[in-house]
Amino acid sequence: MTYSIPDHPLPEWLAELVSPLDDKIGVKVREVSPTRCVVTAPLDGNTQPTGLWHGGGSGVLVETAGSLAAMAHARTFEHSAVGTELSVSHVRPPHGHHVIATATAVHLGRRTTTHTVEIVDDEGRVCAVGRMTCQII
Repeated sequence: MTYSIPDHPLPEWLAELVSPLDDKIGVKVREVSPTRCVVTAPLDGNTQPTGLWHGGGSGVLVETAGSLAAMAHARTFEHSAVGTELSVSHVRPPHGHHVIATATAVHLGRRTTTHTVEIVDDEGRVCAVGRMTCQII
């Protein structure tokens, strides 16, 4: 189980945080910092019976990108982070082979964080938008 992509070095602490669900759907981390986290997942194998991207996959990507960014923030003062709120709005089904989720910090506090997350397809079209709030513990 790994989040790594060749030529995208990740912090050592991330290796111990790989979620079995993220691993199962093929999530890879391209970038992680308190203010921004970028993750990808393949469309293949993560679809509904109709062949469309499964909306639950969008939820996983919003949660993962927002939580990892929150964790990066919490680690700056030797704490951890856990999710407290997740929302996703689906705009259109993605096309291509992958989706890319980018979390951007809205609030980085001592007790909570909030990140907005935009999910785009290989064509650069916005397919879903979400928000992830975490509590610093």
